[in-house]
This record gives sequence, structure tokens and C-alpha cells, in this order.
Amino acid sequence: MNFPKRVNFQDSEKQLVIVGSKNPVKISCTENAFSEAFSKAFLVNGVNAASGVPDQPKGDPETYLGAKNRAKNAKKTFPEASFWVGIEGGIDDDEHGMFAFAWIYIEDRDGKSSQAKTGTFYLPAQVQKLVQGGMELGEADDTVFAQENSKQQGGSVGILTHGVVDRKAYYSQAIILALIPFLNKNLY
Repeated sequence: MNFPKRVNFQDSEKQLVIVGSKNPVKISCTENAFSEAFSKAFLVNGVNAASGVPDQPKGDPETYLGAKNRAKNAKKTFPEASFWVGIEGGIDDDEHGMFAFAWIYIEDRDGKSSQAKTGTFYLPAQVQKLVQGGMELGEADDTVFAQENSKQQGGSVGILTHGVVDRKAYYSQAIILALIPFLNKNLY
């Protein structure tokens, strides 16, 4: 099988990636995903960046906008970077119940952007009820599962999979998928 030529940055210095969040999970998963995708080390830092959406985004458009705004605001805060990443978790409902997911938005210094979405998973009735009552998902998880600050650890996905898939792994795959156009510049 013939794969497209892999992008290989030859810079001797590490490239800087800025995440539009100070959440350690989001920073760590971004560092892992970039290093794995490009087979090199990156310097990854987080900044407080406004999402411009409610604390608990609902639906794809609102959640995607939150990720995009976080990346764009991170770029305004720290324009010297090579990449800016926005990660926004959201919820939505369908005929099966309430489910969780996240959007990833990445922009590079040339203005090229890309996005990807995580997989989805359904939330238990007790969590759904608290979120429907106005509570943010992380807070609802902490309440139902007697956790503290779970969104900066394994998150809902980590709690519900008993640690088999934690928030870091969950986001990392979507970040790599969002990097596809940057890995294949000749195709995108």
C-alpha cells in the first residue's frame, strides 16, 4: 500500500502549541497527540481562552463554536505559537437519551484550520437529570459519583468505562484526526 509522504518538521527547536484551556487533561492529551502524529516533541502550554458559549454547551453547532472560539482566542493571547487548539465538550439528546462528546478545532500559523469530533457515549439517568436541571456535566459527575474535579481527571468517560478510556485518551484520538490535513498538506 502506498501512503502519502509523512510531514516531518525539521526545526531543531520544539514548535509551540497553545491550548485554549488551562485544564491539565486538555494540555496533556494535546501534547501526546501532536508528538505521536508528527513523531517529534512539541512544547505545549495552556492559556485561559473564552469559549463564548454556555458553560455546558448543547448540540454540535454550539460545542463546535466553543472549540473554535477557544483556539481563536488562544491565538489572540499568544500569537507567536505554531498551532492553537480548542477543545470543547458538549452534550445533546436523541431518542436514546443524553450523550456526551467533544469537538476539537486546530489552527496553524498559516491560517489553515481543521476539526474533528470524538465518539459519543450516553449518560446515566441520574447525571442526565442534573444536567437538564442546569448543572454542568463535570459537576453532575462529581455529585453522582462522589468525585472531586473529575473533569480535570478522567472525566465522564473515565468514570463510566472504569478507567479503560479516560478523558486524555478520548480527546487524543480526535486531536490526531483533526491533524490529518496538517499531516497531509499535499492533499488538503
